[in-house]
Amino acid sequence: MIIWLNGSFAAGKTTLAGELLRRLPQAVVFDPEELGITLWKWVPPNDDFQNLAAWRELVVATAISLRRHHTDTLIIPMTLTNTAYQAEILGGLATAGEEVLHVFLEADPTVLIARLDARGPVTDTPVTGQTAREWALERMTAAITAAAHQPSGTLKLRSDHLTTTELADEVLAAAELHSTR
Repeated sequence: MIIWLNGSFAAGKTTLAGELLRRLPQAVVFDPEELGITLWKWVPPNDDFQNLAAWRELVVATAISLRRHHTDTLIIPMTLTNTAYQAEILGGLATAGEEVLHVFLEADPTVLIARLDARGPVTDTPVTGQTAREWALERMTAAITAAAHQPSGTLKLRSDHLTTTELADEVLAAAELHSTR
């Protein structure tokens, strides 16, 4: 199974991925952001690597390969707010026969901003020179709005109301139900 953790920046995707990996030590965490950063070494950087068709194709191919050759459970923490890109990626995984549990983490904007502030300064983005915080804040509204446009079957969870432990409990319970369908 692939567990895709979606949601706004600072919603807790990476933290939840870590907790899931702690509980599922044979799982693999795949961060598609690394593919985007690598692509920017080969092609001119743009304002968002998700706009690169090659990135979307590589995410699908890499996820399929990792899941089939290295693990029964693949955990992917990655914000996908563009519905067309989300459909392309999740649809590509489904077409390849992969079972995907899509999780969308929601939180109040004030909580998200406080979490971003707690991270401290992070490197500038290659094209705009913005800090990671500025880049995330600029895209936060779209990420929050995306919660209303998730595909059916998406497990929506409030990361500002549940602890990481409780979030992991919910995801693992849903994964068990999902795998028996």
